[in-house]
Amino acid sequence: MHHHESGFVHPDFRLNGFRLSAEELRKLAYDLIKEGEPHEKPVGDFLLDWFDDRDYVAIRTSGTTGTPKLVRIKKEHMVNSAMATADFFNEHSHTKALLCLPAQYVAGKMMLVRAMINGWKLDMAPPVSNPLEGNDKVYDFAAMVPLQAEHSFEKLGQVKKLILGGGRVSPSLAAKLQTLSTEIWETYAMTETVTHIAAKRIGEVAFTTLPGVSVSTDARGCLVIHAPNVADTTVVTNDLATVQDAEHFIWQGRVDNVINSGGIKLYPEQIEEKLSSFISQRFFVHGIQDDILGERLVLVVEGEPYIISSDAYIALDKYEKPKEVLFVAQFAETGTGKIQRSETVKILFTEERA
Repeated sequence: MHHHESGFVHPDFRLNGFRLSAEELRKLAYDLIKEGEPHEKPVGDFLLDWFDDRDYVAIRTSGTTGTPKLVRIKKEHMVNSAMATADFFNEHSHTKALLCLPAQYVAGKMMLVRAMINGWKLDMAPPVSNPLEGNDKVYDFAAMVPLQAEHSFEKLGQVKKLILGGGRVSPSLAAKLQTLSTEIWETYAMTETVTHIAAKRIGEVAFTTLPGVSVSTDARGCLVIHAPNVADTTVVTNDLATVQDAEHFIWQGRVDNVINSGGIKLYPEQIEEKLSSFISQRFFVHGIQDDILGERLVLVVEGEPYIISSDAYIALDKYEKPKEVLFVAQFAETGTGKIQRSETVKILFTEERA
């Protein structure tokens, strides 16, 4: 593998059809910041960061697990990640790729880095829910969030390989996506490891790590990531996992979401997966303090109250059945649209007391 520096731009790299050197990309950055569309400004900001003298980029985390924070990511790690992705998905030079994620966050920035380092031909599209609308080009590689895949379903045949990140893929969406000829992968990613360190084909159970990455679990049963090419220290996650071997693991849910009800451990994500084909609104299950059980399991649904069919509970084990259903007009969300469970439950209980 070639060892590239962050200032390196592959001679095959194209952006919206144009071949641009590092110097020209710097010039373009100023134009994008001054006159670009709203989604192009952060691309300009990133290009200036990428070609400056610092050896890191400051990146905002998406805040799934708390307040978004700025983390410093070494450019060298970003280059290594870009090369590992190209190896894993076998997408080397001349790959036609689509950027349709916001360049404010690491996933969008990394698509630019992959293109520059590996010599991809990259088109930029606004990070809207249906980024392929009005575009009939065929792409070798694209990254989307599950919502975009859902809204672009009719046009996904234009993408040969699609990676999905930034949120779980629901079983109903996974089932739909498996009917397509597109090769679709769900990724396991964190800002701290420069996007994905593992991926699995839609419909498969276990994630496979990217080259140079191995996994284990800690005393809590949470995933520990060893990825010296993209992170200086071992990354200890809050994700419960079953590790099959150093390169394969099954994700079970977040340790902070686990509910201990009457001494039985319940995994909300697994319960939600079973319920997802029966409830069309957004929902989640949560543990609420209970004097007898420690925590009791409740189902929280967004929108107007209605009666949920008992069919929804057929797939659940007896302990997984919610003790009550609560409705809330609107969920609390992070800036990137991820549901904040505890905040939402707080809203619910302040409303009830008011």
